[in-house]
Amino acid sequence: MKKLIFAFVLLFGLQQMAHAQKTLKVWIVRHAEKDTSDPKDKDPELSDAGAQRAEALKKVLKSQRLDTIYSTDYKRTKLTGFPLADITGISIQTYDPAKGAQLVKSLKANAAGKKILIVGHSNTVLELIEAFGAKRPVPSIADDEYDYLFSLTIKGDKAEVKTEKYGAKSKQEQL
Repeated sequence: MKKLIFAFVLLFGLQQMAHAQKTLKVWIVRHAEKDTSDPKDKDPELSDAGAQRAEALKKVLKSQRLDTIYSTDYKRTKLTGFPLADITGISIQTYDPAKGAQLVKSLKANAAGKKILIVGHSNTVLELIEAFGAKRPVPSIADDEYDYLFSLTIKGDKAEVKTEKYGAKSKQEQL
């Protein structure tokens, strides 16, 4: 009986260690270009360029087999993730951008082995990356920069970030 209990405890411990070593893969983007035709609109939809960028994001990430897509509760962020959510059948989960650190803490504790997309804002994306434990890959994101795609690999307490560009070049790069 003691051997059986010992084997069970050993097996349980090994299972916990294996779970702790699973890699969490996270992609973080700023929402695509928003429609600025009505300056009074605090929750605009995407512009035509933004809709094209959302389609480009779908093309880049559709083969990744995402488990979850998180977005703030704004039209522009949800519409950025929608083409990818639509093709994969994933429902977009909303999060409070003011509580990004809580989202990160929850993901680090509960999403080992998962693949996740987070759509945020120019003033929250870099903070999310830092909350995961990675270094800020760029000093800031300008108001006219929409083409960054940050890819994080989190294993235990170690986080690595890679920076890519996707879709059409942002206006700042075209100058």
